[in-house]
Amino acid sequence: MAQDHHHEHGSGPAHHAGGAHDHGRNHGSAPGQGHGDGHAHTHMDFGQMLPMLVQEAELFTPAYLQAAEWLREQRPDPGLIVDAGSGPGVISGLLAETFPGARVVAVDVAEPLLAEARARAERLGFADRFGTIEAELSEGVGDVEYPADLVWASRSLHHVGDQRAALTGFVRSLAPGGTLALLEGGLPTRFLPRDTGIGRPGLEARIDAVHDEWFTRMRAELPGSVPETEDWPALFTAVGLRHTATRTFLVDLPAPVSDEARAFVVTALTRRREGLAEGLDAEDLATLDRLLDPEDKASVHHRSDTFVLTAMTVYVGVNPE
Repeated sequence: MAQDHHHEHGSGPAHHAGGAHDHGRNHGSAPGQGHGDGHAHTHMDFGQMLPMLVQEAELFTPAYLQAAEWLREQRPDPGLIVDAGSGPGVISGLLAETFPGARVVAVDVAEPLLAEARARAERLGFADRFGTIEAELSEGVGDVEYPADLVWASRSLHHVGDQRAALTGFVRSLAPGGTLALLEGGLPTRFLPRDTGIGRPGLEARIDAVHDEWFTRMRAELPGSVPETEDWPALFTAVGLRHTATRTFLVDLPAPVSDEARAFVVTALTRRREGLAEGLDAEDLATLDRLLDPEDKASVHHRSDTFVLTAMTVYVGVNPE
């Protein structure tokens, strides 16, 4: 595991608050699509993406809170929660809010994101039970002080070459009876009707097809990449977990959207325009340019039919007692 820096930052030492026990990087999977947006190539600078990571996670907060409340029904009183691939810590904060008795440790490879997570914990008043660990996720979650009762990994696992090995590492950090919650997959995000009145209908479906090719290349180019069928319950079983539940959470922000949602749509479509340009034809690129032009009345800056709709799937597994 490449973890040159895996010490914990936080105010006060970790302590076991009870119970036995990090999108993940709450990043999505592609340029402009979810939290892990990339560039024209498949390398991603997550620190550079901090504003968009925060923007999306805050906008999607209602769905993340629903997921956290659902997890609380299954794991009501965790002592330690690890957010594996925490990004800027927005979801870490939601977990701290949902589980007020738990210590929360955010794990991420990008120190600028962890610094933002620590600042957020200070602002929201839970810094006394919050820490961070700078670490790769390729073999686990770094050196947590004691076994975790709940490990949350939101869209982080797919950024690791050997996903099975990473899952095995997550399981090593779990206490007997501890829970792993993995957010992967779901549905692509949609912002516009199929026919926008400019360009060919079906633009977002074509963007999704280009994104899928990009995602395949991104996975293949990761260090130690191992092809893996994305059957998460089967992978849970393979690494010794008992798959207990799967649930999908809807993000549904209908038109007309708020200013915050509209700003996110602009950001997301801009990153897709930049990151996937090589795979799109000239007509679709021209349509995207119009959609992003603040002077064009047909752009997402002004359209009354712009919305945000997506679905996120969470898989839950339990470490046998």
